[in-house]
Parts: sequence; C-alpha cells; structure tokens
Amino acid sequence: MAESEIKLLGAWPSPFVMRARIALNIKSVDYEFHQEKLGSKSQLLLESNPVYKKIPVLIHDQKPICESLIIVQYVDEAWSSGPSILPSDPYDRAIARFWAAYIDDKWFPSLSGLAKAQGEEAKKAAMDQVLEGFLLLEEAFGKCSKGKDFFGGDRIGYLDIALGCFLGWLRVSEKMNGVKLLDAAKTPGLVGWADKFCGDDAVKDVMPETDKLAEFAKILFQAKANAPPPAN
Repeated sequence: MAESEIKLLGAWPSPFVMRARIALNIKSVDYEFHQEKLGSKSQLLLESNPVYKKIPVLIHDQKPICESLIIVQYVDEAWSSGPSILPSDPYDRAIARFWAAYIDDKWFPSLSGLAKAQGEEAKKAAMDQVLEGFLLLEEAFGKCSKGKDFFGGDRIGYLDIALGCFLGWLRVSEKMNGVKLLDAAKTPGLVGWADKFCGDDAVKDVMPETDKLAEFAKILFQAKANAPPPAN
C-alpha cells in the first residue's frame, strides 16, 4: 500500500498521538506523519475531525478515524496479518478495555491535576490520587500479564499502549515536582514493565526525551499563562 494513502495527523509531544504511532509500528505500517503546530489547527485536521477538532486522526484510503484508542483498535483490525494488539479472548479483551477507560477517565486526569495544582496541599492530594491509581494498575498488571513482561503477555498490547504513552509526561511530572511517582518499592511490576515498554522497538523511537518534553511543557504553561481570559 502506498505510503501516501496512510496519514497520521498529530504532534510529537502528544501521548494520544503516540498511541497511534506505536500501533502502526507494531503492525509495520508505513505512514506520513503530519505535525500539527501548537496553537493552530490545520485545514486538513478541521476537515478530518469536525466534531472534536483534535489530534490524533488517522487517514486511511482518504477515510478519517478519530480518537486514540479507536485508532489503535482500527489498526489492529485493518492490518490483521501483523501481531495482535487486542487480546483474542473476549473476557481478556473486555478487561483490557475496562482498564484503558480507567486510565483515561480517572488516572490521567489525576496526573494532569498534579501539573495544575496550586500549593503544597493541592499537590499532595493530586499526588496521592496518582499513587492510588498506580496501586490499582499494579494489581491489574499482575492479573493481565500472567507473569509475563507486558499487560498483553509476551508482547506489547492494547493496555500497554493505553498506559505506556503517558510515561514521558510522568517523567516530566517527577522532574518538575522533585518526586518519584513510579516507585519500585510500591509498584515493582510496573517499574519493570515501564523499562521494557520504553525499550521496545515499536516504542523507543517515538517516546520523547524527558528534557525535550519538559522544555515543551514550560512553553505550554507559559502560553496558557499569557492567554487572554475567557469572555463573559
């Protein structure tokens, strides 16, 4: 299939875009990566995702697919000859989707809350939520991995992608707040998993460097600080 038939609209710092990139890498799919600029939306993005107007968007044969986890599932089904991303067992597949929803709906907002928290008390409350989530995910890892390296077993799967895409921003949070959120004493399974995930061939070239991501975070925070207040 010609490379031009597959486009991914995104931006390198986005963990949600990384999900799509990892899935495409697992399936060895060649694609064009169209970088969206901070603070602006391309016409192609607005036309491809008129509902949410957000990245990522995968365009396959001129048909757009939106939302990161939906894209991961689509890639798994559209390129079925490659390694499977979702579990083959219906129950395992349902459990993976459950925890992926938990990560997006509960855990990631708590990580984002840590960056926005004002004052030591608010930061501690946000940090406690992140750590509480990690304890739940540590238990889930033990059950889903069945003693193997990844949530998906022997290789990276759906839930690995759902959580692993946030590891870069997790490291930035640790650096900026001077804390260790992923702790080998409390969550040894996740610590070992994170090292293996970041070193995987499908991941290592799309996982941003911590310092580069931290610099981007400073630019992002500054842009938000300088933004005009919303109109009444």
